[in-house]
Amino acid sequence: MVKSQPIDKVKTCKRKSVQAFWQCSALFVLSALLALTINQFQTDRLALIGDWSVEGRLTTATGERLDIPLAEAEKLFTEKRAVFFDARSREEYESGHISGARSLPWHDVDQQFIEATEDISLDTAIITYCDGETCNLSHDLAMFLKAMGFSNVRVLVNGWTVWQESRLPVEKGNVFLDEG
Repeated sequence: MVKSQPIDKVKTCKRKSVQAFWQCSALFVLSALLALTINQFQTDRLALIGDWSVEGRLTTATGERLDIPLAEAEKLFTEKRAVFFDARSREEYESGHISGARSLPWHDVDQQFIEATEDISLDTAIITYCDGETCNLSHDLAMFLKAMGFSNVRVLVNGWTVWQESRLPVEKGNVFLDEG
């Protein structure tokens, strides 16, 4: 009888482990089902399947594409028909930016918005950019500018890198503020 006691403890422990595994699994499945059900009845529900491509991320709820091809941005730049906004930090802007671009760092937009946009009409073509294909600063800035009433806002994806690689005009320093 003494020898069977450790075997019984092992069987009991194994049985409890299996039971705990199934209980945890059942709780997880029930939680997921409950979450999906609640999400389904929400007016602002989360999309279960989304388009996370660059194009998908830069499309508004109305289907408007915000991204702009480099060639089109270059044409607007050459014809001086657009204002470029650098959404990167002030330090990154000062170390190099598209010629004539204004610095409007996304993280400081609340403090600098009025100063950076006060002389721009709401229908002016605006192109925002940052650096890196996955950089969301320019997208966030573009959406903010649209919410503030600017109607013609576009995003140059990976703007700083593609602009430099194409050997288009760049400059350094705090040019915009030096002018005013």
